[in-house]
Amino acid sequence: MKFDVKALAFACAILWGGAVLAVSLANCFCGNYGQHFLELLSSFYPGYHAVHSLGEVAIVTLYAIADGLIGGAIFGGLYNRLLKPAA
Repeated sequence: MKFDVKALAFACAILWGGAVLAVSLANCFCGNYGQHFLELLSSFYPGYHAVHSLGEVAIVTLYAIADGLIGGAIFGGLYNRLLKPAA
């Protein structure tokens, strides 16, 4: 069974973007929640700094959506390409 690459890419973008958005909003409004996770993301996403700011929340969320979209598309395409045809 092959993946629908576009659907998988959008699903990954929504899940990863939503997770990062939730953690960054919690960090912004509830102290240092997820601070180490956000600092890890700041080492991957250029221009993002793990500080309490709504602008930084938007930046990291956009990066996460793009990352999920690209990662999901690569995974789905690779899976479909390596899938052995049914006998």
